[in-house]
Amino acid sequence: MSQRKERRGIHVDQSELHCNKGCGYYGNAAWQGLCSKCWREEYQRARQKQIQEDWALAEKLQREEEVAYASIQGAQSQPQAQPQASLAPFSKFEEKKTNEKTRKVTTVKKFFSPSSRTAPKKAPTVGEEKLTGLRDWRGMFTPPWEMGSPTEALVARLRENQEGKTPSPSISRQSSIETDRVSRDFVDFLKTLHKPGREVHKQSRAFIEIMANKKDLSADELSECVQDFYQNLSDRLMTHFKGSSERVERVMDEVEKYIMTRLYKSVFCPETTDDEEKDLATQNRIRALHWVDIQMLCVPVDEEIPEVSDNVVKAITDVIEMDSKRVPRDKLACITRCSKHIFSAIKITKSEPASADDFLPTLIYIVLKANPPRLQSNIQYITRFCNPSRLMTGEDGYYFTNLCCAVAFIEKLDAQSLNLDPEDFERYMSGQASPRRPEADSGWPQVDPPSGSAASSPALSQVYQNLDLLSGLGSRQDRVLEGVQSLQRDLITWQESVEREVQEILEKYPLEIRLPTPSAIDSDNVENDRLPPPLTPQVFAG
Repeated sequence: MSQRKERRGIHVDQSELHCNKGCGYYGNAAWQGLCSKCWREEYQRARQKQIQEDWALAEKLQREEEVAYASIQGAQSQPQAQPQASLAPFSKFEEKKTNEKTRKVTTVKKFFSPSSRTAPKKAPTVGEEKLTGLRDWRGMFTPPWEMGSPTEALVARLRENQEGKTPSPSISRQSSIETDRVSRDFVDFLKTLHKPGREVHKQSRAFIEIMANKKDLSADELSECVQDFYQNLSDRLMTHFKGSSERVERVMDEVEKYIMTRLYKSVFCPETTDDEEKDLATQNRIRALHWVDIQMLCVPVDEEIPEVSDNVVKAITDVIEMDSKRVPRDKLACITRCSKHIFSAIKITKSEPASADDFLPTLIYIVLKANPPRLQSNIQYITRFCNPSRLMTGEDGYYFTNLCCAVAFIEKLDAQSLNLDPEDFERYMSGQASPRRPEADSGWPQVDPPSGSAASSPALSQVYQNLDLLSGLGSRQDRVLEGVQSLQRDLITWQESVEREVQEILEKYPLEIRLPTPSAIDSDNVENDRLPPPLTPQVFAG
């Protein structure tokens, strides 16, 4: 049995939790094993390469159009049409680019483009139209880090909406109680910062207004916009506070809480993603694995100890509570509390500090018992919109990385992972059998397990106790039914015997009814003559 446990043990090298680039930060499966910093660098490098290729293609197309136009102009000899023809190559280029380029290339252009609800303006002249086309061209192919400040662009976008008399969706929307409370707390916090607080509040509100109008962006584009805003604001605050990272971190936490509370409904599990399908698949997967117990995962936890049982219940509660939070930092706090309860349970059971090899199997067991709602959506939400510094370092990043590993292990869990026969594993998954049921060919504890085996799993021990109680109740019920049937037979026999005796008595002593003869009242009294008058009966003539 010890050999089976050794083979079933879940061991994860700590180096596997770190970034694949070797930077020392924690990686994430959603970022191909990279940390948020390396992922953004890779993403920007790939996008810059794509932009350069698009720019080269644009120049090639423009040269071809210019050559074609020059040949047409030479044939027609119409110099007066030169201004209009000079715009033809660019207009044709725009038409071709619109048909062949994807949304990824035009993310920056869409994000800062005027809203469709902006008030109509007067028709532009030929010169203005050319200048506008060149500006749009620059927005299409210029990397975001080479353009102006994103915050300045957001503020300019807000001013444009105000000039066009466009009503703000956030103002017309009825705010929830939680949103109002968070807004008040945010304003109260910024008052302590004085001038930089006003600037932070202004930029945060401008960013929320712009994001509220961008309903067509994908989840990755929304994440990129939020992360860019975090980075830009963090750099400005770092300059203002002269390198005080603690103060900057505190301000960014409040900014994240304010922004993500306001944007939660529009960015959590958006319709453009398959997060909901992944949630259902993970939930069904965990339900199918309900038969996996502590022994199979080699979890070093003894739930018969009251303190350990309390920590397990608290860990399950914390991981379920994660779905009720709106701010990524609060969701991470739930994961951290859950992990600390797990470490406490292991420490109490083993009477020594827990190791990483003990923590991950226990976390997998907690996730299987809790089956948290919308688990995949919450993980993706934290990955996309949390302050990246929290996911890269610290205990929050470590625990979150382990949770991602636990979910990945559950998704790929097979017979080999639990050292089971593939046929038995399939029967357990389909519900045709269970290792907790008595089976002759099963290697797991039977109806009468050894005392050590039952004691190692409180849940399994409780199951067998319940089975014993049910078995005892069944035998008692059989005895009661036998007694009831015997009593019924006795009653029928007694009734028949009583009827038989009554009939015999009636036959032996038949009933005779004699009618009485009429007589005078005093005819039988022989001593009437001895009575003194007037007690002597008198006879009157009728």
